[in-house]
Amino acid sequence: MTYKTKRTLCLAAAAAALAGLLAAPAQAADAPYLTADSTVAELHGNEGIVGAGFDSWDRGTFLPEQPWEYPGWSLRRYIGAPVDEAVAALNLLIDNYNRGVQVTYPLYTAEEIAADPTRASAELYYFPAKEPGAKYAIVLSGNMLERTARVKEACSAVAELHEMGYAAFILRYRVGHELKDNANYQDLVRAVAYVTSHAEALGVQPEDYALMGFSSGGHLCGMFGTDRMGYQNFGLPKPGALLLAYPILNYVYGKPILFYVYDGARPGDHLAPGDYYYNIEVPNEVSDSFPATFQWYGRNDGTLRGIFPQWQSHALDEALAQHGVPHALTVYDKAPHGSGNGAGTDAAGWIAQAAAFWEAVTA
Repeated sequence: MTYKTKRTLCLAAAAAALAGLLAAPAQAADAPYLTADSTVAELHGNEGIVGAGFDSWDRGTFLPEQPWEYPGWSLRRYIGAPVDEAVAALNLLIDNYNRGVQVTYPLYTAEEIAADPTRASAELYYFPAKEPGAKYAIVLSGNMLERTARVKEACSAVAELHEMGYAAFILRYRVGHELKDNANYQDLVRAVAYVTSHAEALGVQPEDYALMGFSSGGHLCGMFGTDRMGYQNFGLPKPGALLLAYPILNYVYGKPILFYVYDGARPGDHLAPGDYYYNIEVPNEVSDSFPATFQWYGRNDGTLRGIFPQWQSHALDEALAQHGVPHALTVYDKAPHGSGNGAGTDAAGWIAQAAAFWEAVTA
C-alpha cells in the first residue's frame, strides 16, 4: 500500500469518526464525586448536589452563609473528624443523581406553600437502601437558632446506616426565624406521614422505623413519642426506636427567648404556651406507650453542662425505666456536642450500637 493510499484511508476514517460524533446525541458527563480534600466551594457548586436538590448550606435564610465564607476550606477542615462518612453520604447523593434517582421530596403542596412560604424549606432527602424492602430511619440534625448541622451530623450518620443495609432520609426542617407555631415539629410529623403513605413506592418497610435525632433534633424525636403530641395523635405508626445523640430534652431557660423572639408570642395567642415545642419537657411526658429509646452524650459536652445534664438524658432514662420502656443510655468521657457519628471521639461506633438496639427491640 502506497503512502498516498494510506493517507487517504486515514483521512476517510477520521472523517467518518467525526461524523459519528456529530450525529450522536449529546450526553452530559456525570457529576464528579467529592473527596475530603474537595473545597466547600466545590461542595456547594457540585452539579450532583445542586441537581439532586440537596441543601448543603448549613445556615438559615435570616443570616445566610455568604459566598466568601469558607470557599477555600477543604471539607476535612470544614466538617472535622466525621469527614470520611459525611463525604461518603454526599457521594451517595451524587451517585443517585447520576443514575436519575429522585433525592429531594418536598413535604408540602404548592397550595400549602403559597399559604405559608416558609414551608418551601421543608424537604426530605432520600438515600435508598442497597436492597428494596429495608427498614428506614429519618435523621434530624441539630440546630442552633439559624444554623443546622446537616452535612456533619446527618450525612455522617446516613453513610453508616446505608452500609448496614438501611434506607435513610435526612429531614430538612424549618429553623430560626421560620419557626412559628411549631413549624419544625409539623415538618417531622409530615415527613413520617409522607414516608408511611409512600412506603411501597420508596421501597421501605412502613413499620418499625427509627427516628435519629442530634441535639435539638433529638428533642423533636422525643416529642413524637409522647401521648400529648406524638404519633398517636396523627394516626401514624409507632417508631420502632428513637436513637438520640446528645439530645436536648428540656430547654430550661431558653424557653422565653424562643417564645418571644422567634414566635413573637404574646399572652392570649392562639397556641397555648404549654404546647410550644420548647416548652415540652420530654422526660415529664413519658408514658407506657413511649417508643424504645437509645441515647448517649459525653461528659465533656459543654452545651449540655450549661443546661443541667440531670434534666436531660438522665431524667429521660429514669422516666423510661419507671414506665417499663426498653431503653439504653451511654455516657462517654470524651465526646463533645456536635460529634456526629462520633468519629475521633469515645463515641465512635455508637451508630452500630444504636442499630443493634433498634433490631433487638423490633425483633
